[in-house]
Formats: sequence, structure tokens, C-alpha cells
Amino acid sequence: MTAPLDLGRARGNRNTPYARDARDTRDTRDTMQLRVPAALRARPEREPEPGPELGSEHEPEAAPSSRSKGGRDRYLDLLRALALARVVLYHNFGWFWLPLVFPSMGVMFALAGSLMARSLSRPALGVIRGRLRRLLPPMWLFGAAMIALQIVAGWGPQSDGHPTWWWSKLAFWLLPLSTPPYADELSGFGLVEPTWAAQIIVPLWYLRAYLWYVLFSPLLLRALRRFPVVTLSAPLAMVIVMNAFFADQEFVYGRVWESANDFATFGACWILGMAHQEGLLKKIPQYVLPSVAPLIMVAGFWYLQTRPVDPTVATDIESWPIAQALWSFGFVAILLHVSPSWDRWPRPLERWNGLISLLNARAVSFYLWHQVALVAAIPLIDPLWSVPFVYAHFQWLLSSQWFTLLVAIPLVGLLVLTFGWVEDVAAKRSPRLLPYARRQRGRRRAD
Repeated sequence: MTAPLDLGRARGNRNTPYARDARDTRDTRDTMQLRVPAALRARPEREPEPGPELGSEHEPEAAPSSRSKGGRDRYLDLLRALALARVVLYHNFGWFWLPLVFPSMGVMFALAGSLMARSLSRPALGVIRGRLRRLLPPMWLFGAAMIALQIVAGWGPQSDGHPTWWWSKLAFWLLPLSTPPYADELSGFGLVEPTWAAQIIVPLWYLRAYLWYVLFSPLLLRALRRFPVVTLSAPLAMVIVMNAFFADQEFVYGRVWESANDFATFGACWILGMAHQEGLLKKIPQYVLPSVAPLIMVAGFWYLQTRPVDPTVATDIESWPIAQALWSFGFVAILLHVSPSWDRWPRPLERWNGLISLLNARAVSFYLWHQVALVAAIPLIDPLWSVPFVYAHFQWLLSSQWFTLLVAIPLVGLLVLTFGWVEDVAAKRSPRLLPYARRQRGRRRAD
């Protein structure tokens, strides 16, 4: 049809058979289009909502602006899975160098910030509501189990010394704007340490900080688009001022200080993820980030080494917000600069597709319940000390933290299997017991 139409136009005669055929075809096409309601023609294809609150979902996910088409970015999936694994190793071994090798919290906040910026192409209120819907049900289930265990162990209003305030602070288990209440010491049922509740509750600080980032994200994204350098630098300046000039004040241990300090420590990483999604990092000359980011990391490491601590004990960067903020920001900037944006796995990583997909699909549950598994592993190991043969030949194994981790791993799997379905319910999906992605035989798959 195109060639005759061009020929008719070339002849300059609107009454040629070719021109009449073209007009008839165009008229027919216009008539067919009019039969489709205008609202349906104007309605854009619904964009899949990004994933749960640790920045992932086992559904198609739009990639950063540098990618040509939608689809899961397997590079980001890999970073998220590594971050979760590093968290477990750190909580089990307490190795001071792990946060230096891979600053998991900064990475996870950056990934979540990137997905949040992508989602804000839709109305902000709906995006925030969707994030809360995905975040809160897994936390409510976790909180219900923790509160029940603590009450059975003897925790209650009188334990806190303020019965009235105790009941009001329980609201933080419903909306974690601040740290939910928990018992510092309990009987431990005669099995675990008295501080078991305080150990289990450790991961909740991340959810508190994440919630504040979500609430402020519409403003942060608007500020980033207008003043990118100032917006990126503001959290770093905030954490430096707070901890360099006000750290010795009496109010530093209050709830407001705690939330503001966490917000400032990782705020630059969150905004950096948003900048990555917006394509702002691509506008910077390629040599800038690889040159500046290591200098920022060096500044953070220098600050860490100048802190007055016990010289016989290695300094942990997670105890010093300024050092952690600078190191995490520089590290994340390099990761996002590299960002190969894989739409499918490189061949050496294909074999890990199922495990990485599982971790991403159950990221919230894995993060919430892994500490429970580490605490519960201890009373499972202790009875082995009473077995004469084991005591005589395997003391080295029983006292090894590697053995604790070995026992905790299947416990984590069991807990995620038991409670992870709530993430599907929160995402309005049919509950799945085990969302394990399998690779089809005979071809490579990206999912």
C-alpha cells in the first residue's frame, strides 16, 4: 500500500486510483479507531509495582533509565542477595571488617531508593500506601510472635516502670516510626540468654529508617531533580554536624535523635539510588565517580581510625555514623557506576538463579527472622555438650561459630517457609509456600 500511495503523490493527481485507494484505506482505519472508546485508547499499560520493602519483588521490575526495556535487573538482585547474606554473617560472627568489605545497609537503602524513585512516576500517596501495605503485614506477624513470647516470659507494663506509656508505645509495633518496645532481659525460658529479646529485635531499626525514607521520598525526589548536588550532600552534612557537634548532649539517646541519626547516616545512599534511577549519574563524566568515590571512602576510613577506642579491640565502623555514612556512600556510588544492568544472568551465575530469586522474593521475611534463627540455634547445640562422645571429640565444633551458622541456616529456611507467605498476601498475590524460580532446560532464562 505504501508504494502506490507514494506513486500517486509523486504524480500530483489526487484522483488517481492509487490516491483513492489510499483515502479509502485511511477512512476505514479512522472509522475503526472511532469504535474504540477514547478512555481505553488513552489508558496507558499498567506498570508493575516494584517489590517489597527491602527493594525487591519476584515479579517483573523496571530497570534504571539506562535500560532499554523493562524486566528484572539481575545485577540489583545479586547485590540485594549479597547484602542479606552479609547481614547474617555479621550478626553471627561480628567480624568488624565485614561492613568494610560490603556495607550491606547502604546497598539495601540505595536499591530501595532506586525502586521508590521509579514508583513515584505514579501519584505519591498511592505509592506510599502501597509501600506500607507491603512493609507492615510481615512486621505485624513478626511483632505478634515476639510480643507473645515476651509476655509468656514475664514481660509487661510493670517491667518498663510506666504502665500508661507502655501501652501507648506498643503502637510502634503497628507503625514503626520509632523503635517498638521490648524487654532488655527476660528469663529466656531457661534455654536462651536473658537478652534474647534485645537480640531478636535488632533488625527493626532498618524498617524504622525505611519507613521515614518512604514518607519523605516525594520531597526528596523533587529536591533531587532541582538541586541534585545539594540534595545528595545534605544527609552527609547532617550526620557530620549531628555527631561532631551534638554527640555529647543528653538528648542523643532519645527516640527523635535515634531516628534522625539513622535517617542521616544512610540518606545519601537512598538519594544516590534515586539519582541512579533518574539517570542523573549517567550525566556525570565517566571519570568523576571512580575518582571522587574512593576519596570519600578514604575520608570515612580515616575518621574511623582516629576514634578513641580500646587499642586492643578492632574498631567497628557500624559504631561510628560519620565513618559509616562516608564509606557506604562511596562504596554504593562505585557499585551504581559499574551497574551492568543484566537482563539475564551471566553463565557463571546461572546456577544461583533459584537461590537469589528466592532471597529477593522473601527479602523482608528473611531479614526479620534470621536473628531468631541465630538465637534459637544456641539451645539446640547446648544439649550436645552432655553427650560424652561428642564432648570428648567435638568440643572444637560445638564452640565454633561456624557450627552455629550451620544450625541456623535450616532454621532460617523453616521460618521463612512458615511465615514468608504473608509477603504474597501483602502484595495482593496468591500465597506461595516456596517461590523458588526454576530454570527451564534447554535455554537460558532471566527469571
